[in-house]
Amino acid sequence: MFDPEEDRPRQKPSSVKDLSAMSIEALGDYKTELEAEIRRVEQAIADKKGHRGAAEKFFKQ
Repeated sequence: MFDPEEDRPRQKPSSVKDLSAMSIEALGDYKTELEAEIRRVEQAIADKKGHRGAAEKFFKQ
């Protein structure tokens, strides 16, 4: 099956932060930001799977 997402160029990962220069509080804040971003990505994946499933069901009729 053709997936247009597979043809798109992958984004380069953002630059890696120097964790040694960050305070414990800043590290905690950074971790919270990353966890929020992970939840956002997981939701986007779930949404795309739902859309794909609906499209596949529609076209199999």
